[in-house]
Amino acid sequence: MDSLSNILISEIITISFTLFAVIDILGSVPILVSLKNKMGHISAVQATMVSGGLMLLFFFVGDRALQYMGLTVSSFAIAGSIVIFILALEMILGMEFFKPDKDLKSGSIVPIAFPIIAGSGTLTTIISLKAAYHQYNILIGILINLCIVFFCLRSIGFIEKLLGPSGIAVVRKFFGVILLAIAVKIFKANISL
Repeated sequence: MDSLSNILISEIITISFTLFAVIDILGSVPILVSLKNKMGHISAVQATMVSGGLMLLFFFVGDRALQYMGLTVSSFAIAGSIVIFILALEMILGMEFFKPDKDLKSGSIVPIAFPIIAGSGTLTTIISLKAAYHQYNILIGILINLCIVFFCLRSIGFIEKLLGPSGIAVVRKFFGVILLAIAVKIFKANISL
């Protein structure tokens, strides 16, 4: 029963917004539309399941892998906060620091599930969040985002028409600012002076 008391709506909201901003599924709509036109079909179920599996794998064994390499979760969280900071700058300034993989051969898995949805930024963020939030809240935040990803992939044409290019740009910049603030918070929480 004590474990359930650790489930906090405020943490779930923060984690969900953080992952939503990092995954940036709405900002990826133009890329996804282009891929859909090239491939003919995007399997929303396959892309969601594979990206979810990667996130959960990294959530459960990522910290052990770090320990094996002699790293602490705090040091990885600080490194992750820097990556999140750069991702936020990329979203706000419209610059591209991280180049996406251009290989389209494996369809819904590469590049959609990895690296667009569960890329290095998402996996780094999950480890960084473990240093600041309770694991149940992170798992709920991952599940919420997987539902959003599935819905967005299923409705890609509708979302593109609904938001339009300027709407997608506004959403991307808004979540970039939120992501920037979260990166600073994670950095401050894990730095030891």
